[in-house]
Amino acid sequence: MRLIFCLLLSLVAGTAQAGWADWLNDLLGGTDPDAPSAAAPLTAETAAKGIREALAEGTRTAVNTLGQTNGFWANEQARIPLPRGVERLGETLTKLGAGDLVDEFHLTLNRAAEAAVPEAADLLADAVRQMSVADALEIVQGADDAATRYFRANAGDALYQKLHPLVVDATQRVGVTQDYKALVQKAGPLMAMAGQDVPDLDDYVTSQALDALFTEIAAEEKRIRDNPAQRTTDILREVFGSS
Repeated sequence: MRLIFCLLLSLVAGTAQAGWADWLNDLLGGTDPDAPSAAAPLTAETAAKGIREALAEGTRTAVNTLGQTNGFWANEQARIPLPRGVERLGETLTKLGAGDLVDEFHLTLNRAAEAAVPEAADLLADAVRQMSVADALEIVQGADDAATRYFRANAGDALYQKLHPLVVDATQRVGVTQDYKALVQKAGPLMAMAGQDVPDLDDYVTSQALDALFTEIAAEEKRIRDNPAQRTTDILREVFGSS
């Protein structure tokens, strides 16, 4: 169990911010008054509790990073690119005087994703709550993206179903649909000549947003695994003992 304990310490990063302790405490079912001290043996159940908390923090950070103004647009790794046909014709459209429209369209795609991603928090929290002890221990001993793979497998479809209508609403609200139609109207003949299909806009944004979210979760997971815990929440102190 000492090996698992060491792996757990390397997984948990001290990135808690003010206000997170209560959220995490609720997520994990409250603080156990009988939580073991640092000298007590580490059981599989208490180890799993620590993993759930670490993943709760990591997913929360990923959602907060992307689900804010410029969370996608100003992040080169997360920024949603133009749909393939429009991207290839971007330079041509700019030469034809549609450069401003292309830029506005590109921005509003990312704004739609930024508006939808915060709604993923509850579903990711549910996935953490439902994680079994066996799942948690398998994750801590798995690859760098083991937790991310777990979320894809157990929450990916539900996340798509949750985010898609929000993307539809966001695209309509910020006018991206109108921009897209105007863009396609101008670019349509050129796109047809190039043999490019016009993608379903809302499906495209939803899929791109989820890909970026899982990429961010994977990066957060790796960061947590690679850095030893230096600062912890009260819950982590109760589960693992003071660092």
